[in-house]
Amino acid sequence: MPVARANSEGAVASGHRSGPLRQQVYEQLRSAIEQGRLRAGTRLPPSREQAASLGVSRNTVLWAVQRLQAEGYVEARVGDGTYVSQAAGAASAMPAQGLVAPPRGLSRRGQLIAETAARWRPPHVAARAFRIGAPEVAAFPFALWDRLARQATPRQRSARAQYLDPAGDPALRQAIALWLWASRGIRCDAAQVVVCSGSQQGIDLIARLLLDVGDEVLVEDPGYPGIRASLLGHGAVARPVALDADGLRIDTAAAQWPAARMAVVTPTHQFPTGVGMGLARRQALLQWARAQDAWVVEDDYDGEFQYGSVAQRVPALCSLPGSERVLYVGTFSKTLHPGLRLGFVVVPPALVEAFAMARAITDRHAPGDAQAVLARFIAEGHLLRHLRQMRELYQARQHTLRAALADASDGAWQLPASDRGMHLLHEVASDCDDETLSRKALAAGVMLAPLSRYAMQSPRRGWLLGYAGFDDAEIRAAAQVVGGLARVARTARKP
Repeated sequence: MPVARANSEGAVASGHRSGPLRQQVYEQLRSAIEQGRLRAGTRLPPSREQAASLGVSRNTVLWAVQRLQAEGYVEARVGDGTYVSQAAGAASAMPAQGLVAPPRGLSRRGQLIAETAARWRPPHVAARAFRIGAPEVAAFPFALWDRLARQATPRQRSARAQYLDPAGDPALRQAIALWLWASRGIRCDAAQVVVCSGSQQGIDLIARLLLDVGDEVLVEDPGYPGIRASLLGHGAVARPVALDADGLRIDTAAAQWPAARMAVVTPTHQFPTGVGMGLARRQALLQWARAQDAWVVEDDYDGEFQYGSVAQRVPALCSLPGSERVLYVGTFSKTLHPGLRLGFVVVPPALVEAFAMARAITDRHAPGDAQAVLARFIAEGHLLRHLRQMRELYQARQHTLRAALADASDGAWQLPASDRGMHLLHEVASDCDDETLSRKALAAGVMLAPLSRYAMQSPRRGWLLGYAGFDDAEIRAAAQVVGGLARVARTARKP
C-alpha cells in the first residue's frame, strides 16, 4: 500500500502529517487515489492486512475506508471486498481545468471545504426549463415590497442601519413563529427562531455547532448534495441511507450506523424522489433520536407547496410530540425568491445563544431593511396571498409539463401527478445511463438533472424536471426537446 507505516509516536511517518492517526490514514489513502497511485477498479487489501502493514489498529483502517466510501472514493462489493470507484478514478485523471487539488497552505478544514467543489457546484446561471428548485420570480410582488420598504420612517431606517441582533429582527422572528404555527403546525417561541441567509447557511451553522470531526451523520440516498458538501466540509462523515415509499429507512440505518449522531431528512417532500415520510416512520425517527441522544435536522425546503386543502396538508416533523431533538430549517428562497437570501432555523431554547453567536462570527446579521420588510410582508398577510397564487400556478404548470412530455415522447414519459413540490421525477431502470440524455438535453438548451447525480450508493436512475419557474410556452418547448431525445434513445435500444 502507498501509505507510510506508523512510527513509535503513533503518527504516520511520511508526509509530516499530524492529527488523529485515523485522519492521517484516511488522508494518505485519499491522496493515493486522487494522484492516481491507486487507480479506478483497484481492490484494496483486507483491513487486517492494511492495519498490519501500517502498524495501526484495524478500527483505524476501517474508519478511514468507511469515510472514503461515504465520500464516493471507494465502493464496497458484497462478498468481494472494497474497490476504488470509477468516479474517483475519473476525477484523478481529469485535466487541470477540471477538478484540481486545493491550493497549498489551507488548513485541513480549509481543504475539506475547498474539495466540496468535486461533489457540489451550486448553479449560478440563469434558470432554464427544467432546472429544479427555481421558483416563479416574475410573479413576485416587487412593487408591493418596494412600497412597504418606502413606508419606513427616517428614524426606523437609521435604527436598521446599526449593528443588529445576530439572531434576527425581533419582529421578523415573531412573524415567522406565528406563520409556522398557522402553516406548518409548529409551536415554537419567537426566541427559538434564528434568522440566517437561507437553508444552506442553516445547515452550516448546525454542522459547525453540533458535530465534531469524524462524527457520523445519516443522509438520504439519493439526497441533496449541498447538505453532504456542508457536512463533509466540517469533517463529518455522511452515511448514506436507502429510501423506500416512506422515506429514510431509520431501522436499517440504526443497525448499520449505530454511532450516528445526527440524521438530516426532507420528510414532507423528499428531495429528490418526492416521497413523503409516513407517521409511523416519523415516530420511529424521533424515537431513534431520543434513544441515541442524536439530532434530527428537518429541511423543509418546499413544504409550503402542497396542493390539497389546508386540512389535507402534511404538517412538519417538528410539530409532532417528542420532537425536542429536531432542528427545523426553513427558507424563503423557494416561497419568495432566492435573491432575498433569508431563511431561518428553529432550535431548542438552550441552543439559541450558541447559534446567534455563530451567526455573529460568520457575517454578524442579515440586512436590517430586508428583515423589517419581510416581517411586515408576513404579518400583513401578503405571504399567505402570494403562496396561494403560487400553489395554483405551480399545480397548473405541473399539469402542463405532464401533458407536454407525454405528447412529445409518444407516451413513453408518463409522469404521475404529485400533490406537492416544485419538480417531478421520471424514474427508469437502475441499469439505465441517465447522464448521457442529460448532456444531450443541456447541449440543446434544456436543463435535465439526472437522478444519479444525487446518489451516493443508490443505483436509482432517472431525471428530475422542475416546472415551477417556467411558463407554459417554455415548458412545452423544453418538453419537445426531451421528448425527441427520448424517442431517439428508445429507437436506438430496439434490436
